[in-house]
Amino acid sequence: MDNQSIIKYISRELDQEVSSVNNTIELLEEDATIPFISRYRKEKTGGLNEIVIRSISEKWDYYTELEKRKETILKTIHEQGKLTPELKKQIVECRDKTKLEDIYLPYKPKRRTRAMIAKERGLEPLAELMLKQKIHAEETKEQIVLPYINVDKEVPTYEDAIKGACDIIAEQIADDAFIRGWVRNQVQEKAFLHSQVRKQWADKESKFKNYYDFSELLKSAPSHRVLAIRRGTLEGVLVWKFDIDKQMFIDFINEQVIKKPRCLFREEIEAAAVDSFDRLIYLSIEREVFALKFEEAGREAISVFSDNMHKLLLSAPAGNKVIMGIDPGFRTGCKVVVIDEQGDFKEYTAIYPHENIRGIQAEEIVLGFIKKYKVELIAIGNGTASKETDIFVRQLIKRHKLQLSSVVVSEAGASVYSASEVAAREFPDQDVTVRGAISIARRLQDPLAELVKIDPKSIGVGQYQHDVNQLALKKALDITVESCVNYVGVDVNTASSELLSFVSGVGPAVAQNIVNFRRQKGPFKTRKKLLKVPKLGPKVFEQSAGFLRLRDTAYPLDNSAIHPEAYPVVEQMAVDHGVSLVKLIGNEPLIDKLRIQKYVTEDIGLLTLEDILKELKKPGRDPRKEFKSIIFSDSINALEDLTVGLTLDGVVTNVTNFGAFVDIGVHQDGLIHISQLSDRFVRNPQDIVSVGDEVHVEVLKVEIPLKRIALKRIK
Repeated sequence: MDNQSIIKYISRELDQEVSSVNNTIELLEEDATIPFISRYRKEKTGGLNEIVIRSISEKWDYYTELEKRKETILKTIHEQGKLTPELKKQIVECRDKTKLEDIYLPYKPKRRTRAMIAKERGLEPLAELMLKQKIHAEETKEQIVLPYINVDKEVPTYEDAIKGACDIIAEQIADDAFIRGWVRNQVQEKAFLHSQVRKQWADKESKFKNYYDFSELLKSAPSHRVLAIRRGTLEGVLVWKFDIDKQMFIDFINEQVIKKPRCLFREEIEAAAVDSFDRLIYLSIEREVFALKFEEAGREAISVFSDNMHKLLLSAPAGNKVIMGIDPGFRTGCKVVVIDEQGDFKEYTAIYPHENIRGIQAEEIVLGFIKKYKVELIAIGNGTASKETDIFVRQLIKRHKLQLSSVVVSEAGASVYSASEVAAREFPDQDVTVRGAISIARRLQDPLAELVKIDPKSIGVGQYQHDVNQLALKKALDITVESCVNYVGVDVNTASSELLSFVSGVGPAVAQNIVNFRRQKGPFKTRKKLLKVPKLGPKVFEQSAGFLRLRDTAYPLDNSAIHPEAYPVVEQMAVDHGVSLVKLIGNEPLIDKLRIQKYVTEDIGLLTLEDILKELKKPGRDPRKEFKSIIFSDSINALEDLTVGLTLDGVVTNVTNFGAFVDIGVHQDGLIHISQLSDRFVRNPQDIVSVGDEVHVEVLKVEIPLKRIALKRIK
């Protein structure tokens, strides 16, 4: 397929206009980023969102790679002198990578096989005779085979000749693209995935106990079960196989190979078909189909991880408040820090609130910090001693009638950040414990700005994330972070280089140059000044400017999502209504009177103008939800405190395909199984709950030895 054919095919596959797909691909080929295309090139794409644009990008990559593979295959077969017009047509029209490899299989260089050895011994004509079945009735098998018996060629007997010919037939059957495709399809549709426990684990407890003797139709097996069985296999607890109706496959192969009812070599060909299926087809197809199912499960798991990550990154920020961060602990004490409204570290100390003697001193230290810095919120990590520390802080607030609240914050990945190069650069004079407490405080202030510094895989909102394709996982999570960062926008004068690096078109090198430039030259006063940053040329500026905000700016539109290329249009709007830009921005009655059709240009159409009006009404507004916190029960602090039927409030920490994990304040998350999320049927838990949601739950079961809690969501 040429490029235009690929574009037409993608447009049909995604049910999109050809012009939209064509223009999107042109923009992608010009290195425009997906957030930029989605936000600022709506006229060209017809208003396509990021999801559709990404699908176009992925399919374009798939089909262009497919075309390159076709070129290689055509060249290889041509060099072998075996490229017929029919075969060339079949390859050129193929639109599936797996099917293409099936077509190529007979011509693909192989290691020395039994069939190759048989051909070297001159048995290929015999195999062709047997398959063509054009044999005179008066001829016997022995008469037909006799010319191919040759001691010098290591074919000393009739049996050796038949065996060699059957090896050739078996390989020809296995190399048949139609047969192979049919077998693969039937295995995918009708095979049962069966897992069993290994003998050495039969009498032992494990997290894979549900799969010790488990069978399910492969086609409908959910991703989490496929991933669990594969992990159990890798850990030596389980073995798996497919249960199939083997005879159905053998009968089909015989129908394809034996064309005449009366065939002299029927018995031998049928034996070759069984050998082909057992030795050459099924084992490889079984591995291939399981790998495809695992790949599909991996994609689904990555999608779940990305969705959870998206929700977590867009968690409500506490905003520009002075925050005390506490990394709780028993033996080593609690690490206490204070950060100011901009997230800058102010002071650190350690307290021991859980010891009788030092508990009073701890209270005095915390009160001193609160008064000294006018602390507005207290963030407490959810690790060891979290519940006890939260109770200590809440009692302190209540006793002294303080006008502030405490919030328990997930500290997943905080230890990874503390020991990272990023943390070392930010706080070279502080040890890892202090850095961890600072990260906890900053997560409350602005989750997005802080979490981008941590490897997403360390944040703990995934499902079997260590089992899936790591390159695909990293790519998906990077895309998620990029999407979230550009959705919210970034304050160019306060953002870290890590946060800036995810802005459309920027990247790590330019991000660091922005940080270095503002350190040397002071804060940016206008977006245009960004063009003076090394390596931030016109192309990077075009891609990034609309996502970079300036709070204290000399030009009012620089703190909005309106792209600089549209400034003249907005300025004309203000002139037409006799007001300054400052008086136009936020003036909803005046903005509602604007007739945007008047401002349509060749490059800026109605879709972009509608976005501009929305932004003018609430410029620079944070699109994330409003911050609020949850308070756990004072009386429930450990697994042992839980009883069946107890109702509690909790926070969703992770959502998987089989349910949602919830923090209920006992140092061990409980699971709401998918069947307990709602009174109605739930296909996807993400439709019901998200990471960060507050939920009211009932305890259904507590298994203390296994640290398992089963919960039910109560409306």
